[in-house]
Amino acid sequence: MYYVYMLKSMGIKSITYVGYTKNLKKRINLHNAGKGAKFTRGRKWKLIYMEKKKSKKEAISREYYIKKNRTLRNKIKNENINSFTI
Repeated sequence: MYYVYMLKSMGIKSITYVGYTKNLKKRINLHNAGKGAKFTRGRKWKLIYMEKKKSKKEAISREYYIKKNRTLRNKIKNENINSFTI
């Protein structure tokens, strides 16, 4: 099982990050520890969206779609006011 997820930064000007992983809890902890993707370093993040996918190929495809679709990304960002607890 793979997860496609969206994180939102907890700063004054919030930004989003979309990724995929096999272990969601570990990946978010890495992002918050400054050991995740280069883009995410130096910020604190909260999980605002996730989807489960059966294969890595499906997860990569969905991640790419969400990253490139700014309308969908903004909709997810604005509609998901509460964060998830993992």
